[in-house]
Amino acid sequence: MVDADALNVLGQDLGVLKGRGARTVLTPHPGEMARLLGISSRDVQSDRIGSALRCARESGCTVVLKGAGTVVAQPDGRYLINTTGNPGMATGGTGDVLTGMIGALLAMGHSPLRSAAASVYLHGAAGDRAAARTTEHTLTATDIIDSLGETLRDALME
Repeated sequence: MVDADALNVLGQDLGVLKGRGARTVLTPHPGEMARLLGISSRDVQSDRIGSALRCARESGCTVVLKGAGTVVAQPDGRYLINTTGNPGMATGGTGDVLTGMIGALLAMGHSPLRSAAASVYLHGAAGDRAAARTTEHTLTATDIIDSLGETLRDALME
């Protein structure tokens, strides 16, 4: 997992990640993605899929470009767009929850793509459940954590 300040340490040298032995997932928000690619946040937002795919290709990693319509991109050109989540999730700590979920699935032996896709979907769905219980304006990372059990149960029962 590479998130937050670890992404900043990479700068624009995504090539250092290629050829590593570990399964790796990068989880940048648009500002971090802009720094990684040497472009503006506006450029990232205007081509979220292209930016995520470029980052995945250059790094050799699965990439989760966070934000509305989170993009999960693979180095081979495959990508997914998540449909769960809400604007209230753009608050401190929610990205850490997502990173922890992805890391847990990786540690269980799941592929980077499966770990990222499942985590992004469930994280967003838990955020939607939590926002329905509270509001998007007051949503916290803890609210999302508190909703994960029910969300996972419901996803497995569908």
